[in-house]
Amino acid sequence: ALLPALLLAAGALGKPTARQERARPASQHEDRPGFQYDHEAFLGKEEARSFDQLSPEESRERLGKIVDRIDDNKDGYLTTEELKTWIKRVQKRYIYENVAKVWKDYDLNKDNKIAWEEYKQATYGYYL
Repeated sequence: ALLPALLLAAGALGKPTARQERARPASQHEDRPGFQYDHEAFLGKEEARSFDQLSPEESRERLGKIVDRIDDNKDGYLTTEELKTWIKRVQKRYIYENVAKVWKDYDLNKDNKIAWEEYKQATYGYYL
């Protein structure tokens, strides 16, 4: 999927001389099992959707910028630890954004608290 391609592009080929060598367009990997999972884990759900709409050239350019952001020590290579840190950051952002969205649905009286009655109503209201 996308992560092995990045590892290959970032480390196995030696120090890249051009951004195109560091990342391949996502469209080349879409037919592999687990692609969507890896795509969302690496980019985040919303970002993955936007990447799906890009041309291979645009995808390559944006992915190169993301690789630059992942490379914390700016040595031109991505390590396993840098990738793990990036994926944790993306997942944490997704969790916070998702909680914020769901919170609005459960906080029926908009007091920034979710009472048990609000939770029951939002979760089971149409059954009660």
